[in-house]
Amino acid sequence: MMGAIIGDIVGSVYEFDNIKTVDFPLFSEQSRPTDDSVMSVAVAAALLKEGREDDSRLAASAVACMQEIGWHYPDCGYGNHFIHWIFSDDPQPYYSYGNGSAMRVSACGWAADSLEECLRLARIVTAVSHDHPEGIRGALAVTEAVWMARNGCSKDEIRKMIEQKYYALDFTLDDIRPDYDFDVTCQGSVPQAVEAFLESEGFEDAIRLAVSIGGDSDTIAAITGSIAEAFYGIPEELREQALLRMDDRLRSIIMKFEEIYPVSYA
Repeated sequence: MMGAIIGDIVGSVYEFDNIKTVDFPLFSEQSRPTDDSVMSVAVAAALLKEGREDDSRLAASAVACMQEIGWHYPDCGYGNHFIHWIFSDDPQPYYSYGNGSAMRVSACGWAADSLEECLRLARIVTAVSHDHPEGIRGALAVTEAVWMARNGCSKDEIRKMIEQKYYALDFTLDDIRPDYDFDVTCQGSVPQAVEAFLESEGFEDAIRLAVSIGGDSDTIAAITGSIAEAFYGIPEELREQALLRMDDRLRSIIMKFEEIYPVSYA
């Protein structure tokens, strides 16, 4: 899930100060993990806690981990509805189609042994909050793209899958960059994030392209980074820069997840 975390940290500076170019400092003193990183780690923690076998136990674990970990970071940028869910005594799905469902699921693409399991895990950890069909669709699209990328599928194959099952990709980043604005829906940001990966020539380039369209920069870059990591791998210096900006609580979960589910590329 480090690709999502790096994308989030890089994009955090530009979420409310969009930059419409790929020429920008990748990290600065203000670069920090936001809710995208925290919830990506929480999903990983849920998979570590309950494994992949029992659907109901994993769902309960996803709620518990997102709440328990999320409580430690009350000011990391949650949406209004989600922050109420985080601090609720009885958190229930609230029919959300926000892109929070898509930015947090990358761990499912690494933990699963098959595409079918991958999509099942993504659906379970998503539906506990984002149970709108568009919220589910965004999460499944990203998870399937991660799975395909880490298993050696080409960009053409990934594009075809997205267009046949999830979204039309009938635009280029150059087409949309001038007018693209803040959109926190899955349907208004996941296709754009996928397109940023598809047009990229490497991991860093993918992150730069994602940020360059503007909008919800940290979340778009987190989604793009999820897929780009699985396809390209991550330069070690970018990984180190991201880990330096995480605290021990989050870092330890990342290390444990990578120990149990080693990162490997086709």
